[in-house]
Amino acid sequence: MRYIDYDPGGTADTLRLTEGPVPVPRTGEILIEVAYAGVNRPDILQRSGRYPPPPDASPILGIEVSGHVAELGPGPNEWQVGDAVTALVPGGGYADYCTTPADQALRVPAHMELASAAGLPENWFTVWANVADRGALRSGERLLVHGGTSGIGLTAIHLANHLGAECFATVGSEDKAAFCRAFGAQHVIDYRTTDFAQAVMAATGNQGIDVILDIVGLPYLARHLAILRQDGRLVFIALSGGSHGEVDLTPVMAKRLTLTGSTMRPRTIAEKRALRDALAAHIRPELDRGRLLPHIGAQFPLAEAARAHALMESGGHRGKIVLAVKP
Repeated sequence: MRYIDYDPGGTADTLRLTEGPVPVPRTGEILIEVAYAGVNRPDILQRSGRYPPPPDASPILGIEVSGHVAELGPGPNEWQVGDAVTALVPGGGYADYCTTPADQALRVPAHMELASAAGLPENWFTVWANVADRGALRSGERLLVHGGTSGIGLTAIHLANHLGAECFATVGSEDKAAFCRAFGAQHVIDYRTTDFAQAVMAATGNQGIDVILDIVGLPYLARHLAILRQDGRLVFIALSGGSHGEVDLTPVMAKRLTLTGSTMRPRTIAEKRALRDALAAHIRPELDRGRLLPHIGAQFPLAEAARAHALMESGGHRGKIVLAVKP
């Protein structure tokens, strides 16, 4: 099969198309003939040597795919050969074929194109786990998400609207702000020209935010603690700005704040199955109705994975970037 190889610790230019053996599904796994593979920030980190795959995972890049079941591993299995699926995979997505635990696959929603389906798993697993579960966002509350036009950001906007919450998003330009507003964010802040904390407090009459989905870390921590409401929840899913330093934690006690966070890839199969089942129950019906669909911002052939990584690293994309493997 074809797959994308790379030099660990290298730049996007080291990504190259090569050939290797088709993986064999183990007990409880399925082999997927990949149609499209989603491109995600963890792929960039893995390529640059800062996010090694789990010990038993494929070293090939790619953590989400769409396609068709090509083979079943030993043991009980809910799938049949030929089923159209989208899946959160342990690794190996940038290839003609990849394996995944059967419990991490979702049936492609009715009438959804496989290109769009490839943009579902990583964003929805991550956002549901951190906003709905750990953040416990409820109707009538307020959510702040940074990087509003990213795949994660747009999914969080979708989830806030679905739950009946008010959504604040930060972006880096006015055209991105307009895009977020059109996507459903009620309040959008250009962090390059406006202090987001001041803007949030002004817009809420100094009441603040209930849940913050944070991708930045320490540089925003003091401001996040200041704008969270009583019993607010700060949820970390990335630390792009760093994690070490000093901050006054008095607001945590004074306002009974919860600071939490998680990563997705190291979770057990059982944990990911529980997330898949929650999405099947709460989000899948909306997808079947044509709502909450991912926005595919860019599509590249598998052989042009280097261009896809360069675009993601530039920050110029909106929504998901996908690789067309077998469209």
